[in-house]
Amino acid sequence: MNILKNISSAFWSPNIWLPHNITWADIKPTPLNKYADYQHLIYPLPMALVLLVIRYALERYCFAPVGKSLGIRNTRNKKATPNEILEKAYTSRKIKHKQILALAKQLDWSERQVERWLRLRRAQDKPSTLTKFCENSWRCLYYTYSFIYGLIILWNKPWLWDIKHCYYNYPYHPVSNDVWWYYMISMAFYWSLSFSQFFDVKRKDFWQMFIHHIATIVLMCFSWVGNLTRIGTLVLLVHDCADIFLEAAKMAKYANYQKVCDCIFVIFTVLWIITRIGVYPFWIIHSTSIEAPKIVPMFPAYYIFNFLLILLLILHMIWTYLILKIAYNAFYAGQMEGDIRSSSSEDISDNSLDYAPLHNSVNSTQNSRQRIH
Repeated sequence: MNILKNISSAFWSPNIWLPHNITWADIKPTPLNKYADYQHLIYPLPMALVLLVIRYALERYCFAPVGKSLGIRNTRNKKATPNEILEKAYTSRKIKHKQILALAKQLDWSERQVERWLRLRRAQDKPSTLTKFCENSWRCLYYTYSFIYGLIILWNKPWLWDIKHCYYNYPYHPVSNDVWWYYMISMAFYWSLSFSQFFDVKRKDFWQMFIHHIATIVLMCFSWVGNLTRIGTLVLLVHDCADIFLEAAKMAKYANYQKVCDCIFVIFTVLWIITRIGVYPFWIIHSTSIEAPKIVPMFPAYYIFNFLLILLLILHMIWTYLILKIAYNAFYAGQMEGDIRSSSSEDISDNSLDYAPLHNSVNSTQNSRQRIH
């Protein structure tokens, strides 16, 4: 027990989490000064379960009927003929060309027949278009709510207009009720994404997005415990903006409104670059890295907080490369073939918009999401 106490005492040392000569007692929540309470970090977990229930209800009773009314079918892809040998090979490992030849010889099939079976089997595991439409509808709804709510509550906050107010009189920054809800619901959402990501449509950037969600949660927890909620709210606001249009573009794509999808995607790309590659590094990270040390004495937890902000920027840069690559390929494919995304392929995928914030983030990645997210 003494060892655990010593570890806990060392971990929660004010010398790590707070500026010099500031103790936890100085920012202890009281009825008069409602500072951030670390015990409240447990609330987002049950709230995440509530969000998952709300999501399930909306997807089933709202988004699915809307999707069907738009002509989106819930039919699954054509199933592969049951075959124990091929099924075992499919589930055990990634199949190489030599193994395909061996399987063809074993089954007395042609190489083309084995490849076709594997292609059908892979397609069989993919969710229906309606399922993907519902997922994107939920995320689009959340990001729209989060951005509008964040903009409303921050509109009369001084740090929205002058970011230096994030550091003046730090750490004596009480948390108002509106900011409390903004933080708690945002953390609950990213917890819910972390849980549901293992059951949702699998994306190519699965682990990037998972890291994004976890980094976002850790970052929000750090900012909450260290009373850095003001800069945290700005990070949330900046990240939610572009994610609305990413999810809307996917929805339009699944509903076969190709021109609408392309227009929204252009808006998303512009907003993404402005917010994630422009505002985020040159306003927020510049502030936390250059301006903050001139106003607030630095301490270890702040360096960790800033490192996580930079980690999210690195993820943003990776996703930006993917976005620009998609836009470039789509532009030239549209010029050469007259159609950016062909739907006649037997192996059709969502490569054109299959990244999640590519989450929001980025969000997300992202998300990420996003964030603080």
